[in-house]
Amino acid sequence: MQVENISIKDIDKSLLNENYVSNNEISTTIYLSFLLRKPMLIEGPPGVGKTELAKVMAKTFDRDFFRIQCYEGITFEQIVGEWNYQKQLLHLEAAKTEEYKEDKIFEEEFFIRRALLNAFLNNKDSVLLIDEIDKADEEVESFLLQALGEQEITINDLGTFQLQNDLLVILTSNSQRSLLDETKDRCLFLYIPYPTVKREIEIVKSKIPEANDETVSKIVKIVHDIRNLNLMKKPSVRGTVDWVKSVSNLGEKNLNKSLKSSVGVAIKTESDKKRVIKDILDKQWIRYKWLIK
Repeated sequence: MQVENISIKDIDKSLLNENYVSNNEISTTIYLSFLLRKPMLIEGPPGVGKTELAKVMAKTFDRDFFRIQCYEGITFEQIVGEWNYQKQLLHLEAAKTEEYKEDKIFEEEFFIRRALLNAFLNNKDSVLLIDEIDKADEEVESFLLQALGEQEITINDLGTFQLQNDLLVILTSNSQRSLLDETKDRCLFLYIPYPTVKREIEIVKSKIPEANDETVSKIVKIVHDIRNLNLMKKPSVRGTVDWVKSVSNLGEKNLNKSLKSSVGVAIKTESDKKRVIKDILDKQWIRYKWLIK
């Protein structure tokens, strides 16, 4: 899909064609990102579809996809690229006996490109996902924003590289630390919370269209009850989808038994599992007669 003359409704439909259930706020932010040519900063709890949105946008708008997965201690070299020291050493050894120029070791053939430089130099319009930027150091965050703002990357001994395509940049954060004000100022902000019951049912059905409507509705409502508990890790939307798949496979005649057998699909710690079984699943059959047939 081309971005010229695109409407918010067009974005809604296009994302849904890729099995991503959007809402007005998500589609409007995407629209404004194209209009204003600004990066998107997406925050929200884990598993609500932040990373998936970036991947789906690349498919929807026929762009190549690049990803920088941030983590504590990530370096410039792991983001931009690094010299191939082994190849350089072999070249220097060969230069002692053959007609090789030693200064050639700082040419591009000796440099290993990483995601940021590949995204910059790609000859096709692209999407760059900078995933979980809150895990990276402030220095790395500052460098990324400077490079994206100036639309160029300078590498010592190699030169300066200009952005070669219409690069759509999406940053995600789980709010492990506060991002720099400069980052927030340069980006369009989008917060994706846990979805409403209605939207989560639509999401699950888009992923598992063959699932029984009643089973989907019941499990989604249970997940929403679980999220109201004080747990170490609340179940993600991915967890809901996997739980519906599991229960559908295990059998829906005794839904309570299937839910308990597969609770680890959605609940990720032992203490949380015990709490969910005790406070939610063991009580559901009293509150909702439909759980045990």
